[in-house]
Amino acid sequence: MTKTNFQLQFKRIICGFSATALILVYFPGFASAAQITARKVTIGSSVASASTTYSFTFTVPSATAIQSVDFAACTTASGTCTTPSGFSSSFSTLTAQPTNLGAASGWTVSAATAGSLRLSNGSNVTAPSSSQTVGFSSVTNPSATNSTYFFRITTYSGSNWSTGPIDTGNVAASTAGQITVTASVDETLTMTLASATVALGTLSTSATGSGTSTVILSTNAATGYSLTYTGTTLTSGSNTITALSSQGASAVNNKQFGLNAVSNSAPSVGSNVSGSGSGAAATGYSTTNQFKFLTGDTIASASLPTNTNTFTISYIANIDGSTAAGSYQTVLTYVATANF
Repeated sequence: MTKTNFQLQFKRIICGFSATALILVYFPGFASAAQITARKVTIGSSVASASTTYSFTFTVPSATAIQSVDFAACTTASGTCTTPSGFSSSFSTLTAQPTNLGAASGWTVSAATAGSLRLSNGSNVTAPSSSQTVGFSSVTNPSATNSTYFFRITTYSGSNWSTGPIDTGNVAASTAGQITVTASVDETLTMTLASATVALGTLSTSATGSGTSTVILSTNAATGYSLTYTGTTLTSGSNTITALSSQGASAVNNKQFGLNAVSNSAPSVGSNVSGSGSGAAATGYSTTNQFKFLTGDTIASASLPTNTNTFTISYIANIDGSTAAGSYQTVLTYVATANF
């Protein structure tokens, strides 16, 4: 062999060894890495720059004990990993110990790399099982709204996020804009008088005249409402039927005019308050078979915002033998005042 041929063959051998060496260095341990499956990430808030939680769920195919896991936040799913602007794990903590990653305790977070969520357990020798869950708190989202980014997940048999890579996989995430939905509710007070006229009939000394009207009330006022009434007693010209200025029972053969807001048996008239609201008859008008008439009094009220209540107002009138004949009447005005 000539010197020239020998030199040529030697160079070919050297080049062959060099190429082999380059291949071994470029794939350090990833030749057997498997793809992580069933990957997903659940974000507590997708608002840009929000400090929130990240919960990763995935299934590793390998049975090798894991001592560290890296969730690297990247702007792309492959190629050079560039951390999304604004993303930070600097204050990240575990929401709880991981599930099915191996050891049930002893996992800690490393927040030294702002672009990666990392946990490790150098003492773990237990193989992963079933589906794994890892949760982090106090993670800052990327600052761009409506931006997609990716987490590159890698498990390692060593505790330093570089030794013994096992399995890998990607999962996508996104920030989102906020939608503000607004509505307004005006102050309301609803009052319905269901009767325009209450006929007590022809009065006698042996029977009580009675009748009812209804008032329906509701409000969203902070401290509820008050229902008052004003007017005079039954009057015919210059003649009147005496008003019950203090609470009292109906008594035939006595001049009386009064009302209340409950069910009565003497006489049988009226009903208790109904409906889903919190309104109630006021003191002086809330006792069965006791009646009163004092203009300006509160007859019903509620102390909170309330749904609808129906109040039945009962009226009674009695006369004695000396009561002058005539057509007796009065006009009563009910006023509901909301307490905003």
